Amino acid sequence: MTQHIALYRLWRPQSFGDVVGQQHIVRTLQNSLREDRLSHAYLFCGPRGTGKTTAAKILAKAVNCERGPAEEPCNECDACRRITEGTVMDVMEIDAASNRGVEEIREIRDKVKFAPTEVRRKVYIIDEVHMLTTEAFNALLKTLEEPPGHVMFILATTEPHKLPATIISRCQRFDFRRVPLDEQAARLEEICEKEQVEAEPEAIRLIGRLSQGGMRDAVSLLDQTMAYSDGKVTYEAVITMTGGIASDQFAKLARLIHEQEIAGVLAVVEAMMQEGKSPDKCVENLMHYFRDLLLLKMMPGSQAAEERVLDPVRYQETADLFERVDLFRMIEVLNHYHNEMKFSAQPQFLFEIAVMKLCAPSAGVEPAPPSRSPQDSAGATQSGSGRGAGQPAAAGELAALRERVEQLEKTLARLGSLPQGAAGGAAGGNAPSHAAASSFGPKKQPARAKRTVKLDGFVQNKDSDAFKQTVAKWSQVLGQVKEQKITVHAWLVDGEPVAVDGDTLLLAFKSAMHRETTERPANRQLIEQVMGQVLGSPANFLAVMQKEWKDALTEEPEPAEEMSLEQEGPSDGHKEPWINEAIQMFGEDLVKIKED
Repeated sequence: MTQHIALYRLWRPQSFGDVVGQQHIVRTLQNSLREDRLSHAYLFCGPRGTGKTTAAKILAKAVNCERGPAEEPCNECDACRRITEGTVMDVMEIDAASNRGVEEIREIRDKVKFAPTEVRRKVYIIDEVHMLTTEAFNALLKTLEEPPGHVMFILATTEPHKLPATIISRCQRFDFRRVPLDEQAARLEEICEKEQVEAEPEAIRLIGRLSQGGMRDAVSLLDQTMAYSDGKVTYEAVITMTGGIASDQFAKLARLIHEQEIAGVLAVVEAMMQEGKSPDKCVENLMHYFRDLLLLKMMPGSQAAEERVLDPVRYQETADLFERVDLFRMIEVLNHYHNEMKFSAQPQFLFEIAVMKLCAPSAGVEPAPPSRSPQDSAGATQSGSGRGAGQPAAAGELAALRERVEQLEKTLARLGSLPQGAAGGAAGGNAPSHAAASSFGPKKQPARAKRTVKLDGFVQNKDSDAFKQTVAKWSQVLGQVKEQKITVHAWLVDGEPVAVDGDTLLLAFKSAMHRETTERPANRQLIEQVMGQVLGSPANFLAVMQKEWKDALTEEPEPAEEMSLEQEGPSDGHKEPWINEAIQMFGEDLVKIKED
């Protein structure tokens, strides 16, 4: 019985003419082979499955072909066949992910000086080269810059930004692109024809879209679908096998959202869950669906919009149901809940909330700007259609209060009762509402506020048993935070636990940026949730700079002073002339005099 070989291996390109979607690279390499202008080092970078390693092997065959060097390897001579099989010792394919140390690179450096024994030229193909350590890169530098004439290096990576500039500058760089959908579809149809497999055009294009421009992923997905559907590739088979959702289901859901039929929307969601769909994948696919509708809405008839959809006419009919602002809002709402699902134990509930929010016309609408006058805000509140009506009303009340305070303070400033500039500050909303009353009188001084950071409790408990228990479990906290969100872990490791006071852990940071990022609400919520799980009780943290903590340890503890307002200057009771002026202006009913 013949052993089955995966399609992506069986149909791996063996010549430059078979490479799909990288004509700019193929043409350059073939011209270099024809004119004998080959470089000693190449850097192939680009997304996964776009042909980097394949092109490297074809180039290795082309330079060592017994009938060459030629623009195309013959794939018939002994050298070409053995390089394809991987049995030529002078053509080495090295996985840098598992051979990333300096010793492995030193071994290469010591061997390059020896002439090839089986073919014309030694070729070292280093895959995932960005995984090499800094020491390994340093060991490779000199050899990569001036190798012997019989040696060629081909470096391949999906993350070129991780390579040192000194490495990149020593290579000819080629950027592989994602394969266009039309070229993918043509290649997949060719494979199906030669494999004698019937395939629907809609299924082929869906496979191309799901692969996101990776030819290897597309062929692997085709192989998997062929195994599932007994040799016939259909659109429904691709949907079922990949766990995706058919576009007609999205169209039905979009119409229900437009009609605000919450019961129908929830029924569709429940049906998806019963079919075993993943809530976060459903939200992601729905977000892409509305993105396609928005693309058709903003660029009708364009090739970029139509190549993303299988049936542009039906998509256009659905897109006509919504305005652009509605589609933008829906995408924002879905993106928000898709991110929230990563940390939720009940993702289906968030999915249901997301689609219900899409049915609410006011969801995601920005509040009215506060610069509107009270009359405009009141009119908008009365005549609005209900979309965000509460927010303009609140803005109108705030504007009315500010205007009233500004008028009062300007009147008092004309009497000489306010310092210059006070009215403008209050009008801006930065002064408290009682500022005018507390600063009456030419002899009164502005109020002063005193504040002391309370670290005394932490200083007293810096060696407590609770702190020792927390420190013992701190590595577990860091580990769980890293599992849930590695970026938060990167900021949190800068903080050192220094004391515990009650249920609050004090973290001392070296970097102000790390401290501020850690204190962001979303990051704080994640960290405190993990702390509660690891420590077994609700916990929170307070972040300070290490200098503040060291200063607190060296200073003697003092009782914390609460923020207070102190008035300076004597009070003359009712003898002040401005009191009479205030009574004459506002009347005795509005002026209240309090004795100190």
